Amino acid sequence: MAKARKVIITCAVTGSIHTPSMSPHLPITAEEIADGAVGAAEAGAAVVHLHARDPKDGRPDQSPAAFAPFLQVIKQRSNCVVNITTGGAPTMTVEERVRPAATFKPEVASLNMGTMNFGLYPMLERQKEFKYDWERPYLEGSRERMFKNTFADIEYILTTCANNGTRFEIECYDIGHLYTLRHFADRGVVKPPFFIQSVFGILGGIGPHPEDVLHMKRTADRLFGDQYRWSVLGAGRNQMPIAAQAAAMGGNVRVGMEDSLWIGPGQLAKSNAEQVTKVRQIIEGLGLDIATPEEAREILALKGGDKVGF
Repeated sequence: MAKARKVIITCAVTGSIHTPSMSPHLPITAEEIADGAVGAAEAGAAVVHLHARDPKDGRPDQSPAAFAPFLQVIKQRSNCVVNITTGGAPTMTVEERVRPAATFKPEVASLNMGTMNFGLYPMLERQKEFKYDWERPYLEGSRERMFKNTFADIEYILTTCANNGTRFEIECYDIGHLYTLRHFADRGVVKPPFFIQSVFGILGGIGPHPEDVLHMKRTADRLFGDQYRWSVLGAGRNQMPIAAQAAAMGGNVRVGMEDSLWIGPGQLAKSNAEQVTKVRQIIEGLGLDIATPEEAREILALKGGDKVGF
């Protein structure tokens, strides 16, 4: 009997999209982020994708000092693959954004493949009251603010981390981002196997329709053949439907409170582990198995958890 395919679950624990007022369950402090990551790993996530926040007001914080406390705790408590963001937040410079990955040399770091409009302002229609004075302007500012990831920015991140053995979760929010990856691959700036994370449902990027998911997959297949591993994330209410579609199509999945605060219609997720458990049920319901951290390391050709800088 053939062995079941292994599906890698990534969990994005807190992110920079949502603000503290949107959910009382959003991890803010280093302790909450560490607990959220370890809980997600125990529920079945092989990879945890990490941002940091200022514990005083929940503001996105890309200083290495903000990452250090929870990175060390996660490593002590879990064997999961740690993935550090270089996306940070659209308000940050590329130098700020890359600093934690350059400092801590993780097995995986995220990398956004293009400049885009990143519209968070529709969230203002649902969220009328805020705890902190930075939250409303942060969301409102996305009407005119672009998320800058130029060719120079992408190359700067790739070359800054080139000698660290870090592989990238290459985040593609639109079809053109796949062609940008092909450009850097053709130049030898980034090497296969590529871990392509297709992002659906962010205002400014590709939509969440099943045809959009198919279009991303077909294009990646044509551009990269067997040299890539595919994963998806659906923003907000699109999280589980897109995960289910991608898992059935041979892909891997990402969930977590960076991408969605919800576990069902009108129902806030109480933890990252709750979302991991739900997507695991979907995957196993399709007759597939989830990958362990060690299996994920083999599938993604990672350097190993003993070779990081934390």
